[in-house]
Amino acid sequence: MSLKMNRAVLLAAGVLLATSACGGNAAVPGSSAGAGNAGQFLSRITDDASPADTTSILKKLTKNVVIGSTVDPKNGDMGPHGLSVVKSTFGLKKGQLVTCNFADSTGAAGKGTTIEVLNPSPGSSPANFVTSTKIQGCDSDTVTTNDSVVAAGQTSGLLVEFNHNGKLTQTWGSPFAQPFGAVDASNPGLYSAEYIFGSDSKTGGIVSFSINYYGNPKPIEVANGFAVNKKTGWSTLGPSGVQYFPKKDELFIADGVTNTVVYFTHAGELLVKDEITVNPDGKTFSCKYPKTTCGKLVLAGSPLNAPVAMTLLPNGNLIVANTKGGNTLVEMTPTGQVLDTEVVDKSKTAGIFGIAATGKTDDNTVLFYTDANDNSIHELEP
Repeated sequence: MSLKMNRAVLLAAGVLLATSACGGNAAVPGSSAGAGNAGQFLSRITDDASPADTTSILKKLTKNVVIGSTVDPKNGDMGPHGLSVVKSTFGLKKGQLVTCNFADSTGAAGKGTTIEVLNPSPGSSPANFVTSTKIQGCDSDTVTTNDSVVAAGQTSGLLVEFNHNGKLTQTWGSPFAQPFGAVDASNPGLYSAEYIFGSDSKTGGIVSFSINYYGNPKPIEVANGFAVNKKTGWSTLGPSGVQYFPKKDELFIADGVTNTVVYFTHAGELLVKDEITVNPDGKTFSCKYPKTTCGKLVLAGSPLNAPVAMTLLPNGNLIVANTKGGNTLVEMTPTGQVLDTEVVDKSKTAGIFGIAATGKTDDNTVLFYTDANDNSIHELEP
């Protein structure tokens, strides 16, 4: 079966599942009844350009408070690397903060095996969510809609899912070799699909798979070619900071080697191997189905300086954390307009490896970030 036919079959299968779930002949949200090409079933929700919000959120966030330590209370693991926010109350509580420890109690990078949960208020204490060698070198975590936690083990080479009680439920290996980032992508507009997108700092690939009944459940490297520096530990660089914008079905990725931020259009329709190849310059792309899915450059070069962490703001803008030249946050629009830069840790040692934003409007947005230099989570607030 050809790639094109295989891709069409996968899309059609997703649509049939959604139609069945909606009651036989119900139309899929965003679909066109009677469409002749499976690749056209889904709404082109990213084709309508939205005006950029040029309001700087960072400039509003003038207060820096410490939420709490990330040192594991059981085994002393430290070095927070990755940060996510709980979306609902189902075992975990909506708004809680989840972070990985990348180092063990001696500070040895890549030896951490714990995930911590903290309440989003100053003076919080870390609660051990899980300890597992399957996530050794835990460098990223993401929380699904049912409060499962999916974590990436850079050293173990596995992506691992734990349920809301911390019980191991599933692991994924190949095509992951050195998982570096992960994000849960839930989009009711795309036949209710919920995907995990993971990046890999050894292969330079992006892996995608569905965790519910809609979409492709098999992990597939849907994109390749991101630059990697072939290192481990704190100095690892490659595709990371993956963020998903459901309103436009866009997947954003930072690459610390090429100092770029890019995004993929119609990310929920990436279904077959190597649909997108990032060219060696890190700025252009070769795409198998350019009318459906392809890459676009957001920003390249200064003020980006070895970025690793990234978060999507409620208004659709981005904040990226550099790991060289100071612990600087860079705020930008999806079109690459830089709105502000802020140094949040004056240490010369890289420390900001996880950031996450909450809020609904520009006025109530706050930003959380992990700092491996003081082993804590901070909050930037108005």
